[in-house]
Amino acid sequence: MNNLLLYVVTVLIWGSTWHAITYQLGEVDPLLSVGYRFALASLVLVGYCMAAGKLLRFDARAHRFIFLQGLCLFGMNYWLIYLATRHLTSGLIAVVFSTVMLMNAVNGRIFLGNPVRPHVAVAGLVGLTGIVLVFWPELQGARLGREVVAAFVLAVAGTYLASLGNILSVRNQLNGLPVLQTNAFGMGYGALLMLALALGSGKTPDFQWTLPYVGSLLYLSLFGSIVAFGCYLTLVGRMGADRAAYASLLFPVVALQFSAWFEGYRWTTPGLAGLGMVVFGNLMIVSSPAQLKRALSRPGRG
Repeated sequence: MNNLLLYVVTVLIWGSTWHAITYQLGEVDPLLSVGYRFALASLVLVGYCMAAGKLLRFDARAHRFIFLQGLCLFGMNYWLIYLATRHLTSGLIAVVFSTVMLMNAVNGRIFLGNPVRPHVAVAGLVGLTGIVLVFWPELQGARLGREVVAAFVLAVAGTYLASLGNILSVRNQLNGLPVLQTNAFGMGYGALLMLALALGSGKTPDFQWTLPYVGSLLYLSLFGSIVAFGCYLTLVGRMGADRAAYASLLFPVVALQFSAWFEGYRWTTPGLAGLGMVVFGNLMIVSSPAQLKRALSRPGRG
């Protein structure tokens, strides 16, 4: 598979998973749905690692950090995202989640000592302004209420937890832990935690044997959590993490279009302008000033 096709597959799957989450909401508690999702993904990844002869033995210290990664990246963050999706369209959630790039830059400075480039602050301001414009119809309309505000806060909190999970992943990689096996165990830990919280809080271990629920669960587990991640990792290996990160710039566009098709989201002039600012702000974060200048100076093709 060439790089262009890998990009397209990654963007389309990651962009569509946000809408797929909406089919997970209903009779089954979100704690259980998140648990089912990552339990299945973990079992498939562990099975693949065993078949491929990949190392699956780590010491207790490694497992502690893998657990923390699973807690933040494959557990609590998605639970909050699922809860937020009850009151916001999935496309808007995806736009909020795209701020993970800015959060990664800030958390990388706090926890890893990475320098924050000056233009990242400008990029953050551009992106945050864009989010205000994307949400402008909600801010003006009658739909703005306590539930919408709470959903926005949950989405931001879930995004921040995902960023902490990313930082833990970097920490684990710097300590020699392989990405694939770490994610296999991390997804398992996240699933076990979600299922334990559900049962511990008295939730009935329901399952919805309907095509929308089972289909979206399989799609989220196998495609959203394994196929897209595999494509993305291939890009990282071929092109480097910085250039591969461009794949994540476009998923909010895809997610909003899915919301327009299936959830009643309406494109507006402020929304389009805001989305452009969000994408551009993220582009500024993953690019050096020199790269950005070269990109902007390239003549267009008619």
